[in-house]
Amino acid sequence: MQTLTPHVYWAQRHGDIYLRVELSDAKVCDGCSPAQGHGAKGDHDYEFSLDFLEPVKPEVSHRSTQRLVNVTVRKQEQRWWDRLTLQERKPLFLAPDFDRWLDESDAEMELQAKVVMTRVSFAYLGLKKGYLFMYNLVQFLGFSWIFVNMTVRLFILGQDSFYDTFHTIADMMYFCQMMAVAEVINPLVGLVKTGVFPAMIQVVGRNVILFVIFGSLEEMQNKAVVFFVFYLWSTIEIFRDLQVTLPL
Repeated sequence: MQTLTPHVYWAQRHGDIYLRVELSDAKVCDGCSPAQGHGAKGDHDYEFSLDFLEPVKPEVSHRSTQRLVNVTVRKQEQRWWDRLTLQERKPLFLAPDFDRWLDESDAEMELQAKVVMTRVSFAYLGLKKGYLFMYNLVQFLGFSWIFVNMTVRLFILGQDSFYDTFHTIADMMYFCQMMAVAEVINPLVGLVKTGVFPAMIQVVGRNVILFVIFGSLEEMQNKAVVFFVFYLWSTIEIFRDLQVTLPL
């Protein structure tokens, strides 16, 4: 079977060469030539070669669709080429790809826009990590204060510390739990990947225990159960906040 040359359309950016090969239902394999497909002259084997103006990287990526083959070639150096081929006269099968064509100034603007977007993305990630770190650090310090305070009082006062835990610790526990509203907001705005509803159930459940059962029922505030709930609560939160904060 005769090997033919397909129509090839090209465009460039500072770092890449884009080639669009007009072959439908093409069968292309890496490292082999020619390719088989339906071109301008029907079903044949097709191949082409180009002597690029400047060196390119050996890795070539291609993606075939039902109508064409898109080929991407990486330039060795990121710079704008005056033309595609080494010879000044372009091959007859080669033409500009006006769907992707950009002048050098337009390509420069596109490149600058990508740089700006990359910087904005990095800045956002930095702010996100900074916020999450500070939030979890404050929670860690708050619950650590609760845990240490209760532990010291237990060693000094013994079982007597069980019965006035609420009046000693409640203010800090209120502060930490009010900050815990962020546990619902963070996944809601996409700062963390946890689910909104599990976080909401957890926060609402703890609010009921703290503000309704312990906070509004005075007969509960002097019971030993408050000590054990607060002690277990603070222990869990210390380990959880450490687990979240350290990777940040």
